[in-house]
Amino acid sequence: MGPGDKIRVVIVDDIAETRENIRKLLQFENDVEVVGVGRTGREGIEIVKETKPDVVIMDINMPDMDGITATETIRRNLPYTQIVILSVQGDPNYMRRAMLAGARDFLVKPPSVDDLTSAIRRAGKMAQDERSKSPSRAAVGGTGSISSSSPLITRGKVISVYSPKGGTGCTTVAVNLAVALHNDETPAILVDGNLQFSDVAVFLNEQGKNSVADLAPRVDELDPDIIEEVVVTHAPSGVRILPAPPRPEYAENVTGEQFSKVLNYLRRLFSYIVVDTSPILTDPSLAAIDSSDLVVLITNQDIPSIKNARLFLDLAEVLKISRKRILFVMNRFDRRISITPEKVGESFKHPISAVLPLEERVVIPSINRGRPFMLDDKSRPISRAMLSLAEVVRQRLSELAAAESQEEKVVGAKVGRLVKR
Repeated sequence: MGPGDKIRVVIVDDIAETRENIRKLLQFENDVEVVGVGRTGREGIEIVKETKPDVVIMDINMPDMDGITATETIRRNLPYTQIVILSVQGDPNYMRRAMLAGARDFLVKPPSVDDLTSAIRRAGKMAQDERSKSPSRAAVGGTGSISSSSPLITRGKVISVYSPKGGTGCTTVAVNLAVALHNDETPAILVDGNLQFSDVAVFLNEQGKNSVADLAPRVDELDPDIIEEVVVTHAPSGVRILPAPPRPEYAENVTGEQFSKVLNYLRRLFSYIVVDTSPILTDPSLAAIDSSDLVVLITNQDIPSIKNARLFLDLAEVLKISRKRILFVMNRFDRRISITPEKVGESFKHPISAVLPLEERVVIPSINRGRPFMLDDKSRPISRAMLSLAEVVRQRLSELAAAESQEEKVVGAKVGRLVKR
């Protein structure tokens, strides 16, 4: 946060006295500015859309829409805006639900001045850091087309979703993660990296005329118009799709180098490039993993998938992939099975960062309908867990970017000292 930059705050609470008390408390803070107040969750969402604040102080209990639902909506549309939840109850369940929805902090009413201002400053710093690091809006015009005249994103993030064992739900995670990450400010594209036996288009009930095989021969002359010819727009979510070739034998027409160049070009157009990869480490799959800012490694609770996940972690060391770039996720978690995420993470010395529960009654119908479950009821455990995973992904990417920036500063300082000598 630069000197003179005020933290812009919106207050959302259905009690007028609470709103006024918080506003009065904050007017004495020179680095904080209240830019709007809302009386209901829905009103708060509209005010946030207009003012684009750094921090929202959000009451958890409101008549028309509760603060948790409003938080999910705000975080989906404006990922850099941070939410501080206020509640009359310090119930751990409330706190857990708030954090899963994307809240940055949780305070019990009435908060002390120090607690409130500290929470706002922490959240405000994170919001302004994320805003400065976040790529600018993608080159997508008002009609949804990729425009060659629009400013291009400087560097989007490639996220490969990978499992060394088939059948672990890799495509389900990739599809719904892309939907959870996508919004107007941070557009996402879903790339089908399983070039022989692809499923992404089926999971989204879409069928494209072209595929990544049509881009491969043109990788050195790509532009937004060429990309527009090939990608498909999934209308219900807005996520773009880069399909795999329509037949398995066409996969041979795409080399690892070509696939890598396509992914790196897409960084200019999209904030998130989510790649669904093949369990077999083909050249394109290896290229995707090597190009990735983050690898989401999927396992289930069965011994074969856990064994293969361990083998991949060992391979990652050989490939010099930092473990910080690997986000370990347990999918289809069933509490009745004694193999827990904690035990697996402890055994691997690599913690499981997110757990997606087993909900076959939600997931299987969504696959058969070709409609991601993230587009429907977000109160279900699987949807909340996916939102939590998306937040963990954003947070890890932010941490990696900060570490990279710090490393560059250190190297720059060393070079500067050498030059002076």
